[in-house]
Parts: sequence; C-alpha cells; structure tokens
Amino acid sequence: MPAPKRDIYLLSSKELSPETIAVAFAKTSRFPDSFRDIAADLTDEKSAQFHEKWVVGYGHASVAEHAVLHLAIENASRIAMEAIESNRLASYTEKSTRYQKWDPDSFHIPAELDGHPLRDEFVATCRMLFETYDASLEPVKALIAAQVPRREDEKEAAYDRRIRSRYVDVCRFILPAASLANVGMTANGRVLENAIRKWLSSPLEEVREIGETVKQVARGELPTLVKYADAVPYWVETGNDFYHRAHREYGEENKKASGVNETKGLLADYDGDGENKVLAAALYRFGNTSFADAMEKVCSATQPERDDLAKSLLGRLGRFDVPLRELEHCTYTFDMVMDQGAYAEFKRHRMMTQTPQTQTAALGYATPRLITEAGFGSEYEAAMDAARSTWEKLNGFNPYVAQYVVPNGFNRRVLATFNLREAYAFCQLRGASNAHFSIRLVAQRVYEEIARVHPLLAKYMNLPDEPWGKIEEEYFA
Repeated sequence: MPAPKRDIYLLSSKELSPETIAVAFAKTSRFPDSFRDIAADLTDEKSAQFHEKWVVGYGHASVAEHAVLHLAIENASRIAMEAIESNRLASYTEKSTRYQKWDPDSFHIPAELDGHPLRDEFVATCRMLFETYDASLEPVKALIAAQVPRREDEKEAAYDRRIRSRYVDVCRFILPAASLANVGMTANGRVLENAIRKWLSSPLEEVREIGETVKQVARGELPTLVKYADAVPYWVETGNDFYHRAHREYGEENKKASGVNETKGLLADYDGDGENKVLAAALYRFGNTSFADAMEKVCSATQPERDDLAKSLLGRLGRFDVPLRELEHCTYTFDMVMDQGAYAEFKRHRMMTQTPQTQTAALGYATPRLITEAGFGSEYEAAMDAARSTWEKLNGFNPYVAQYVVPNGFNRRVLATFNLREAYAFCQLRGASNAHFSIRLVAQRVYEEIARVHPLLAKYMNLPDEPWGKIEEEYFA
C-alpha cells in the first residue's frame, strides 16, 4: 500500500472561528482523521465545550496558541503602550513619532486626576509641551533644509516626506508620555489571556480599562479562552510590597545622571566563559562528543585555532543572516540609562529580559544638538524644566500617574539581560546609520562593552565605525 501523499493547506479564518481552528489542530494528537475532516465535524458550540474541558479544566493551554486574533488599539497613551507591548510572544506595529506629527490635543488625561487639584496643572503642562513641540518643528526643519537641499523638480510634499524624520526625530524629545498612539497587535489566545491578566493588574486605571475592553472585544472571537482572564492578586500585592520596600525600607535614592546618559550601556554582569561555551556548543551540535569534552578542546586550543573556530562560526554571516542559536549560551546584563525616546525602541526587543523603572524626571534630560543649533535651546529647556516641576508635584501624589507628564527627552533606567545572539540582532539593527541617534548611542555602547570582554565573537557584528562618544558629540548638546 503506497504511503499517504503529503498535503499542505490552510484552515481559513474566513470559514472557521479561531477557537474551532484551535480545536481542529488539538484533536490531531488523538484522532487519525485529516484536519479538514476534523474541522468539518466541529461547531462553535462543540469547540467551546472542548476548550472548557481541556484548556480551562485541565490546563492544556498550548491548545489556545492556535487561536489567533488581530487587535486594533487606538488612542492609548505611550505609558499604556508599554503595558500593551510587554508581552514577549505577541506582535506589534505602533504609530511612530519618527514619521508623524502630533496634534495638540492628542494626549491622555489620567482618570486618577479627576477631581484632583493637580489636574488643571497637568493639562496645562501637556498643552505647553505640545505647543512647544509644534513651535520647534519649523526652526529645526529649516536647519535640516539648509543641510539637505531640495532636489530639482521635487514637490514640496515629497521633499517634506524625505526630510521629515530628520527634524521630527529631534522635536519628539518634547512630547510627553501622555501622548496618544495607535498599535496593531497580533496574539494567540494563550498570550492574550495572560496579557489581559497583566493589564487588569496594572496600577494605572487607563491600562485596566484597556484590559477590560480587550477582554470584551476578544470574547466575540474567543468566547471561552479569555472569559476567565482576571486581575492576579499575586502581581498586584507583590508589586505594592516591593514598591514599599524599595522606596521606604531601603531608602532608595533616585540619583541624577550627569551629562547625556553617562552610565549608558554599563555592563553589570556577564558570562566570563561565554566565548568558550559558544564555540564548544557549536562543536557539540555538529559532533558526537560530550559538552565537557568540547569545552576541554576549546579551552586548550591555541589562539589561532580559536580565531579559526570563531571565523568558521560567524565569518560567513550575510547582512540579513541570523547567527546560529549556539550564541544563546553566552549572556550579559546591562544596567543602562537612556532617554525615554530611546527606550520606546529598546522595549521592542522583547526576547530580552527587561526590567525598566518607572518614568521619572529625576535623572535629567538629553538635549539634541539640532535643538540648540536651531536657536530653540532656551524654549526647550524651559519646557523640560516646567514638565519636571509638574512631575515633582504629581510624584508626591502618585508616581505611576506622574509618568504621564514626563517628556521623551528625560532619562530612564532599565536593567536588561540578553544573550549574544540577541545582542547581534539588537546592535546591528539599532546601531545602523539609519536608526534614531538615541538608540544608536545605546547599541554602540552595548557593542563596545561586549567587544571589550568578548572580542573574539563580537568582531563579526556589522556596525558603522563610529564610537559611542562620537555619536554623542555629534547629536547631543
């Protein structure tokens, strides 16, 4: 009897609900029928019963990964975006501050301030920041236009599109975290359920409201898989406990960073034997020896032999190639300070383990050089100082709510742990010449720190030859 013929096809979401598709895939572990036949025997009611029994009742949550939703979330603050986008296994595309201009009323007023005496000052500060942002666009654009002349027969609209990111990139430092944005989110049922739990456990009312709304919207397509998603007392109570310990029992001091990101890219910890582990893991993968034997061979190799191993592992990398997974056996931890605009891009690297502190105005702010060269330095400083004054008042009331008034230019601390493979992805993407200069500064410093401790493997990263000090000098006042 001939072997069954291979068949590859789609279970269309136009014909089947997400929960039905998930059940059809799940049943293949116990039934020999084709996916078409399994799906044809299912109804929405049968699918719901299956999920109630196996996913909810027995905890077989992996089944929910086959049910996928595409969520459109509009007019949420940048603070809320951080919560929304904190889910490692979801996919996001967000409205960019690099290519779009913001309307003067595009900011969120937190419900926590309703009836509070600081509400009017919060609104006035946000309006001032947006007015300052709008006023900065033309002088900085004029400076860019003098450096990048208009092409012959180039229409004004086309010219503005060509240079827009270069001046909007700079002016966005003034926008507060209350600024509204849109994001498209794609997630499977398992990820979405966990995301809703996180959002409902947030200390911010805006995020909790988003969690409740997403839950109701998602139930239209996933009536069973998200209906039990609720706030998690463990997350809420543990967060409150550690906030109390960090700010009171341990007398935590929010020390101001001097200059522009003086401690940016500080390597707090790393695997000293990481290079040997990576090379040994590559030998292990393609050989038939134990890892201990592979490590012994690498550790006893001469320097030319180690160079040759590294070249064999990484020397063939093309521009868009991803290194082998064996680079994941080497890890680094960075305690970094970066401006909030840079963190907005840094947070997109969700394969890392990131521990950001709340946004603050206590660490000082960065000043783009083009702001001062455009003659807008005093207005910029006045706006940032006014925002800091309002933040200080709000921080005494609620430090989570105080985040909303902090502009992108203020510095922020984040602890990040990631492996060498992720370092390649981050440094090469964010260190490229077309990346925003704030995140380039971070990527270049990360690269230089890794190259300092692991030069053998770091030298194959493809970055422009611009030390972080040069980037800082060129783009920051």
